[in-house]
Amino acid sequence: MTATTAELAPSEPTAPPIDRGDALPPARRWERLALALLLVGTAAAYLWNITVNAMGNGFYAAAAWSGSQNWKALLFGSLDPGNFITVDKPPVSQWVMGLSGQLFGFSSASMLAPQAIMAVGAVALMYGAVTRVTCSRGAGLLAGVVLAVTPVVALMFRFNNPDAVMVLLMTAAAYCTVRALPRASLRWITLAGVALGFAFLAKMLEGLMVLPALGLAYLIVAPISLRRRLLHSLAALGALLVASGWYVVLTILWPADSRPYLAGSKDNTFMDLVLGYNGFARYLGKNHMGGNSGNPFDLPEGYQIPADIRQGGFGPGGFGNGPDRLFTGEIGFEISWLLPAALVAFVLVLVSRGRRPRTDVMRGAALVFGLWTVIDGALFAGMKSGMHAYYTLAIAPAIAACFALGVFEAWRRRADAIGRIGGAALILAAGVWGFVLLHRNSEWQAWLRWVVLAAVVVAAVGLLALALPPAARLDRLRGRVTTVLLVVGVLAGLAGSTAYAAATLPQSHTGGSPVVGPGRPKKASPADDFRKQLELLFGGQVDPQLVGLLQATHTRWSAAIDRSSPAAGLELASRTSVLAIGGFTSADPVPTLPQFQDLVRDHEISYYLVPEVKLPDSWRVDKTPKDPAAPVDPEQGIWRPAGNKQILDWVRAHYTATQKFGDMTAYDLTAPPH
Repeated sequence: MTATTAELAPSEPTAPPIDRGDALPPARRWERLALALLLVGTAAAYLWNITVNAMGNGFYAAAAWSGSQNWKALLFGSLDPGNFITVDKPPVSQWVMGLSGQLFGFSSASMLAPQAIMAVGAVALMYGAVTRVTCSRGAGLLAGVVLAVTPVVALMFRFNNPDAVMVLLMTAAAYCTVRALPRASLRWITLAGVALGFAFLAKMLEGLMVLPALGLAYLIVAPISLRRRLLHSLAALGALLVASGWYVVLTILWPADSRPYLAGSKDNTFMDLVLGYNGFARYLGKNHMGGNSGNPFDLPEGYQIPADIRQGGFGPGGFGNGPDRLFTGEIGFEISWLLPAALVAFVLVLVSRGRRPRTDVMRGAALVFGLWTVIDGALFAGMKSGMHAYYTLAIAPAIAACFALGVFEAWRRRADAIGRIGGAALILAAGVWGFVLLHRNSEWQAWLRWVVLAAVVVAAVGLLALALPPAARLDRLRGRVTTVLLVVGVLAGLAGSTAYAAATLPQSHTGGSPVVGPGRPKKASPADDFRKQLELLFGGQVDPQLVGLLQATHTRWSAAIDRSSPAAGLELASRTSVLAIGGFTSADPVPTLPQFQDLVRDHEISYYLVPEVKLPDSWRVDKTPKDPAAPVDPEQGIWRPAGNKQILDWVRAHYTATQKFGDMTAYDLTAPPH
């Protein structure tokens, strides 16, 4: 780190600034070795024991397995190789994992290793972007290190959600924009549009959240006339539309009856998914569970989940609302370690370079990454529902770059008061907030937070003292002490994030909402027994006898079951194609009852599966004593969480429940109907 920091600025603190952007001198040997160490170290850390995450998010793992088995499933991101329905995201992430499965055979390693390699790519792009604008490979190395030791990065670049490839492409777009700024390169700004187009195909509108920052920075900084800047921006927008639009056109031109249904859409169109379920409906909190008969988790009439179980975690969670969302709860642990320091760094660069020409590339890069942080952070803060903590991975590169640019600027101006005061503020923001976050998990490494706090306070106070006029007498000594204090402060500011990222790596992460940090003992909850009954619906283990039943089938789909998550779990356990009725939330209007009847008549499905749970008497809302003489209703208290009640009722009316596997009931659809 000392060697890295020593190269953060020109050798003379008072030397005039150089024109940054293209004139990058050849790398020295230690710089090449340091970059190699950074990239190899990132790869080793992220690939190490990556299979501890098993299938990660089973929903996306099932789609990756399907893509490894069938080319059409790969193209469209189908949940099942039978190509009935897709996952509710575009397919770029599935292309990577599915192709890896086709090349190396589907497994946890073949699915997750590409995600870790993407981390190396993102770190390399971060290094390149910051190095370009600062002409300092030390600053670039710092940016790469900060990105690699961000906890949410350590989590999601070892996981199989589409966020990793989306953020890699967003980082590539920012890199291309930074390359375009010094000479207003049409080629580079067009490539930025291409990268954003594919980011859109990774996670739709979230992949475009960086677009305003990139566009504004180019319009402000590019050294050409406003008219040409606007024309270049239109060219980049055109490239974005082509890079993303070809797939939209493909879904329109491909006959709907010969491709899978686009999950999450109401009318089987890509743009409805973009603007509705994955767009404004998600952001404004308008997405709800439920099919044509209401929420599949609604209990039978006369029953209600007790309050202590609802509070124990049965049902969707949330992360509050407003700006404090980014600093509290799980989101705070995942992304906020250096967020205050990044905001300080953004302001520092703008103030320090306030009198530079409009075309100042360093300030332009600060606009790219600072506006990215501010705009995307504000959007996350205002999201009404459906917010997962790991979504904040989208601002991790911006925070890393802002922090590195701020440290570089403080270092460059270290002979001036603004450099020392700005450096002190940046160090304090990183270290004090790191102390707060570590204090929230005070039982883990209790000593660390006090070391961090002491180091940053000493470093910051020292820098502020050196900015006072009396310190001018210690001219030579002051420069050396400033160097030591900045290095110590930066290292201490990074300590909390680094420790939490390191604690994240060895933990097993599965399911829909993985978390960062050290393993935490699970607290007992009244909801535990209830969750155990519905193990399959929450990504749990599948009964081995049920697996054997599905593996013995020879139909296009071994079974049909309500919702994509249990269908995915059955597919991964049995390696057979399972039809997901209603998609992820049961709200997708497929299959209709006539469509399902046709599939059964054509012998395309072997079994219909539905959980049948006997609810405890204590859950009854009506406590009126029962009449002992009244006949016992065998359906009393039986709960079948299925979104499509029409299909459920038709199957129960025409077929007999042949086997039960715990609370899962199987109906044999190959038998003659009643």
